[in-house]
Amino acid sequence: MTYLTGNIEYIYPAETSHHIATILGFPSKYSIPAEYYEPACNEIAKLAAAISLFEPVRLFCRPEDVAKAELLTTQAVQASSGDVSRISIIPFPTNHLWVRDTGPVYVHGAQETHRGARYAIDFGFREWGKQDQLGEYERAADGLDWPVMDAARLEENTHFSRRVIEWDVQPCPVTRIESKVCLEGGALVVDGEGTLLATESSILNRNRNPGLSREEIEAELRRLLGVQKFVWLPGRDNLDVTDVHADAEVNFIRPGVVVLSRPHPTAPQPWVEIYEEIRHILEQSTDAKGRRFEIHTVDEPDPKSLGPLSYDEPATNYVNFHFVNGGLILPQFGDDLTDRKAVELFQTLCPDRVVQPLHVPTLAFAGGVIHCSTQPVVAVD
Repeated sequence: MTYLTGNIEYIYPAETSHHIATILGFPSKYSIPAEYYEPACNEIAKLAAAISLFEPVRLFCRPEDVAKAELLTTQAVQASSGDVSRISIIPFPTNHLWVRDTGPVYVHGAQETHRGARYAIDFGFREWGKQDQLGEYERAADGLDWPVMDAARLEENTHFSRRVIEWDVQPCPVTRIESKVCLEGGALVVDGEGTLLATESSILNRNRNPGLSREEIEAELRRLLGVQKFVWLPGRDNLDVTDVHADAEVNFIRPGVVVLSRPHPTAPQPWVEIYEEIRHILEQSTDAKGRRFEIHTVDEPDPKSLGPLSYDEPATNYVNFHFVNGGLILPQFGDDLTDRKAVELFQTLCPDRVVQPLHVPTLAFAGGVIHCSTQPVVAVD
């Protein structure tokens, strides 16, 4: 059973914190073009197998797709060294595979009296602020026939987070925190020590939070996430469906140390400008502890490495990785040079972790990669 909370304060722990499991979402035909559906299913199955090397996987899947998910994950485990016993396929009303955005954000209680309890925030997913205009909004400029979900499917997406929290009763029930701020998990890049990196375009945006001031939003995020220092990055409204989530541009390796994605020279100019803006802001900023940021740049691959391009803005960035217990799952795109350099960089930055590369070209075309399609279930100490 779950309960809404009052004025308790919380802490969003670092992504390197210990996980009970990782949440994944199996692709639904209701939310992805037919051209992407089969390869995306295979890539999510391979992602489940890769994560199962390190920790349990909770793969939420539409009931009619359970048999398909079971077959593909079994095949993916057989083709790798994963552990099929660690993969739970859960029949569930779900559509988007982007569970970083639709799923609950697990946090810790800040006060000593709440440290042993489990909490998760429901940020009220609204199709990236575009729920009221899905029929006219182009989610990708690829010319493909993107499905437009009906009211029932949209309701499933809106309530996915709440239903996951209600489902999650092991090792003990989770208390649901209802937020007055609407955002998605991919908008939040934190170090676990009070620093938040976020784009203004994805949070301080009337399509998510009409009527809320910057001060009101910051006050809510201080309470919910334990944020002490906001490093706001401009982003761009409507440049992509997310209004430029921070997790596609920059991520923490550990407090004080970040990796920043540098666009390929052929990338459209707005993405180059966003990279330059973020780098400049980080170079001029400090974190919640007063540290200057140690910035490591990782070059994005040549988009042509994915094969024939349906459009020129696939989500090809290596910073959209996922920490697991003892490891790091790193996207790969088929550009031998940048793929190899990315692996080498993360092995250097994370010498105590196994860097597990995973080829995910279809997810890149569909709008995100590994961080976007995972949600950690953090453990309580």
